[in-house]
Amino acid sequence: MPNKVINVFYHGRKVGRLALTDEQLCAFEYDGQWLNGGFAISPFKLPLEKKVFVARPFPFDGGFGIFDDSLPDGWGRLLIDRLLSKKHLNPAAVSLLDRLAVVGSSGRGALEYRPAAQMTASKAGTPLAVLAREAEAVLQEKHTRRLEELVQAGGSSGGARPKVLLKIAGEHWLIKFRVGEDPRDIGRREYHYAEVARKSGLAMPQTRLFEKKYFGVKRFDRGKNGSKIHMLSASALLDSSHRFPALDYVDLLKAALALTRDYNEVYKLFRLMCFNVFAHNRDDHAKNFSFLYAGGKWLVSPPYDLVYAEGLGGEHATAVAGEGKNPAEKHILLAAAAAGLDLRTAGQIMSEVKTAVKKYL
Repeated sequence: MPNKVINVFYHGRKVGRLALTDEQLCAFEYDGQWLNGGFAISPFKLPLEKKVFVARPFPFDGGFGIFDDSLPDGWGRLLIDRLLSKKHLNPAAVSLLDRLAVVGSSGRGALEYRPAAQMTASKAGTPLAVLAREAEAVLQEKHTRRLEELVQAGGSSGGARPKVLLKIAGEHWLIKFRVGEDPRDIGRREYHYAEVARKSGLAMPQTRLFEKKYFGVKRFDRGKNGSKIHMLSASALLDSSHRFPALDYVDLLKAALALTRDYNEVYKLFRLMCFNVFAHNRDDHAKNFSFLYAGGKWLVSPPYDLVYAEGLGGEHATAVAGEGKNPAEKHILLAAAAAGLDLRTAGQIMSEVKTAVKKYL
């Protein structure tokens, strides 16, 4: 630190390089060899072209959405900022490039950043209960002797709730802890929601209750033998902020079709929309939808962060055909029609999800 240029890598291959303009906007250029055999890491905003792309000031503070996806948010950013302060660095003065250097090879998805800034020493094996207790201390602004362990385990994560990313029996898991305002059984509740989603026909990742109280989900951005899978959020794909309601399911469904070119993938998102409406998950912001690049094609990721949530102002973060406060079946079918889906198929999916949610939730 500080870095003037950061190189971006995917599976050991150089994708391109990042720099900052005088206006502190991110400038990105694909590497020449990547242009000859790579893929567009963010097809709508960074198509595979020989040019210098310059980001807008908003909504990613002068950065590109695909790299914002790599940066920790909420809990992860809190940990990193605490560690920076501990090392006598002003978090507000740390640039986008320097934060990506801190991420290095530990970020979500498959992108890696070099040179990497080594901020922590390698440690492992701390019991979950201890990590949960130390995470609570951080939230309460108390001293913790395990800050570096928390950073290593959860410093690359997003979302507000404390969490750790651990390798267990050769598999990669994300495990969540509760915050003060959460119900005592929040882990069990999220696990139950995941089970109801599975019974509603959603292609859920594997989930577990660790120690009978910590909700865990197997990471879908990690494949066999820990191979990394490229991931792109809807927020990054569409330049849509996740901090306030700015998206409609109609736009999301249309974007999914344009990206995947497969109606089967679009119906996955449609089913998720139905679940969020009927199960009252109104925290359905643009970061809570993602796409994976695997086998040379884009796919809708498995669902995640499914919980009962009132949403900002009691509204869905992503509106349903323009309706955020009280979306009903008519709005769901309007969204299906606007996205060009077959209404008979859409109606059947909607009925399946509604029945399952009513029966099991």
